[in-house]
Amino acid sequence: MMSAERTFHSAPTSTYRLQLRPGLTLDDAAGLLDHLRRLGVGAVYLSPILTAAPGSDHGYDVVDPTRVSTALGGPEAWTALADRAHALGLGVIVDIVPNHMSVARPDANPWWWDVLAHGRDSVYARCFDIDFDSGPILLPVLGDDGRAALEGLTIADGHLVHFDQRFPLAPGTHTPGDDVEDVHRRQHYRLVSWRRGDGELTYRRFFDVDHLAAVRVEEPGVFDATHAEILRWGSEGLADGLRVDHVDGLSDPGGYLRRLAERFDGWIVVEKILAPGETLPASWPVAGTTGYDALREICGVFVDPEAEPVLTTLARDHGVATDVTAIDAQARGHAAGELLRAEVRRIAALLPPEGADPRQAEETVAELLASFDVYRSYLPEGEGAWARAVRTAADRRPDLQPVLKGIDRAVRAEPHGDIARRVQQTSGMVVAMGTENTAFYRGTRFVALNEVGGEPDAFGVDVAAFHAAHLRREATEPHTMTTLSTHDTKRSEDVRARLAVLSELPGDFADAVRRWSPRAPLPEAALDLLGWQTLLGAWPIDDERLVDYLLKAAREARLGTSWTDQDPDFEDRIRSWPDRLRADADLYAEVRAFAETLTAPGWSNALGQKAVHLLGPGVPDVYQGTELWDLSLVDPDNRRPVDHDARARLLSRIEAGWRPPVDATGAAKLHVVRTCLQARRDLDPTGYLPLTAEGPAADHALAFARTTRGSHDPALAVVATRLPLTLADAGGWDDTVVPLPSGPGPWTDLLTGRTLVPTRMDGLVTARLAEVLDHYPVAVLARNRPPVG
Repeated sequence: MMSAERTFHSAPTSTYRLQLRPGLTLDDAAGLLDHLRRLGVGAVYLSPILTAAPGSDHGYDVVDPTRVSTALGGPEAWTALADRAHALGLGVIVDIVPNHMSVARPDANPWWWDVLAHGRDSVYARCFDIDFDSGPILLPVLGDDGRAALEGLTIADGHLVHFDQRFPLAPGTHTPGDDVEDVHRRQHYRLVSWRRGDGELTYRRFFDVDHLAAVRVEEPGVFDATHAEILRWGSEGLADGLRVDHVDGLSDPGGYLRRLAERFDGWIVVEKILAPGETLPASWPVAGTTGYDALREICGVFVDPEAEPVLTTLARDHGVATDVTAIDAQARGHAAGELLRAEVRRIAALLPPEGADPRQAEETVAELLASFDVYRSYLPEGEGAWARAVRTAADRRPDLQPVLKGIDRAVRAEPHGDIARRVQQTSGMVVAMGTENTAFYRGTRFVALNEVGGEPDAFGVDVAAFHAAHLRREATEPHTMTTLSTHDTKRSEDVRARLAVLSELPGDFADAVRRWSPRAPLPEAALDLLGWQTLLGAWPIDDERLVDYLLKAAREARLGTSWTDQDPDFEDRIRSWPDRLRADADLYAEVRAFAETLTAPGWSNALGQKAVHLLGPGVPDVYQGTELWDLSLVDPDNRRPVDHDARARLLSRIEAGWRPPVDATGAAKLHVVRTCLQARRDLDPTGYLPLTAEGPAADHALAFARTTRGSHDPALAVVATRLPLTLADAGGWDDTVVPLPSGPGPWTDLLTGRTLVPTRMDGLVTARLAEVLDHYPVAVLARNRPPVG
């Protein structure tokens, strides 16, 4: 938990995330800044801008940390954007990637090229986490091993060439006429089969991605070399804040963040996924996380927990596993034992020599890595997380207890030692790969819960727990980022909002799946259940997007096909699914009709969660394009180009006084986003006061109030509708009211422009929800303030 005394005066009021790429450059982003200012955004939030691998469409594959990407416009465009943003009163936040660099194209990464050419004698050798004592650096780029795989290997222009890839030659290792295979054997590296990557690589990776090599930023010299350009942005006033990617992969996250904060005087948040109840280490000098914990709470409160037994029965009857703990354990075991075996073997080699053969040592390390109930521990802080992991591993595998005790003793004796560092930084990868990338695609009972930072075994969040979480956030991390959608979420906020409606009619959905699936099944049970939910949540969706998503889901689940062992027949049945759906006209019509019943209540949920998010504690981020309805799925689907011109046209109409209806245009969401962001920017809300509705439909209201700049009493309130279908079935709001904080002046709904005529009940000012929520399913109430014009 952050120290409550630490304040972050440089925190923006809100952020708007832009995914830069060759089609959306820094110049293009600069052209959007005035639109963002009109929307009410506090800061533009950019994806990584350093030089990335050729053709990169996301920027997380940096090849040169010393230069702003010329593909995005270079330093001139970067400076122009920052100057323009600051002139408009906007802050600038930049995403940075300290954990790894791309080595997919050795000739594109000058540091990696030098290491391949000179081995451990390279001036850049200390920059990468390479085990030079294990022999040549293995580069898994060949289709297979053996002489046949090297048939395409040639020497040209002083380089070793394999088809379209070039590799350096070490000085003195080649003379004209030398056999190319002999020259290859003289290098500091070996080209090997891609299948050897997971088990034999001698350099640490990002997850199991062979072409992303880990960087040793814990070394002061490496930190200086990789961060000189980033720190210059701060010292020259270009960047006001940083988002630190994959902090859990670092050897010493706390040490890194302290070094960064000492030299960057701005707002810093970390991409850190907190388990329920977990808090950041108190010693980290950061404002908070990127907000997946808030996502879990906000989206969860719009889910009806009463649906759990019905959807669990459906999943079991369908042949889908529902024991979340068992699904996680199996998936994490595969991640540790297979996908990250190279990392496991490297850790096992460090263990005390007594008592375990190499195989048993590897099994013990893999079991320990899969046993954390959080992503990782941060010794010596958070000793409890470490102790629980050791106990869990020992309970699961009593036969490994002697080796586990040896690891535990070694780590406690040297909490900053090599064993401790490597186990901790690898456990986060095991959890992410096992849970997010695999288990979430296997346990598909109700996929609205299967989200980054999610808790699939906790079916929704009750209102009391929601308020408790917001009170805690305001008290301990008031400047942390919060979010509903990111470039990493499994599905967008609006898809989740629709899926939440399924929790209100679980019986209807279960009956429908039992009718539909035999007529047009997908080739595996978990995928089939995921497919029907995805179809309803993202309807209407074109064939290409749907098939691409389901292929990725199937390969991640590894239940019928996988990335490394694809089953053509299995995948062809996925590709044919949209055509098979349409071929059964009655089935297709029934699916369409069911999807249409979710649309209006899905809009209600989407507007409710957006208002709650944008005006709650923390610094809310709006992911690009989500100011209108956005039915995106997992990347790369959520990185599709955004039509900013269409959004600008609708914004102009709203600025002219149009109060749009809730319809398919999504203009109502834009209206809510603009209203909330401008209220946040102008009123600077603080504090948090839960408001409890009274009356027959009280359980369907979610409301809170906040204090604003210059006011001693709460002067801003949000009221949102939850579980709209069951609310309508019960007859609506009837006489349900929300007591509002008393104080001087009337309350005005900033969305409708109406001044409330409050009633008094037992001495309190109350608002009748049948009146307050008659036009929109949410209200943004402010005292003594005209509506946003």
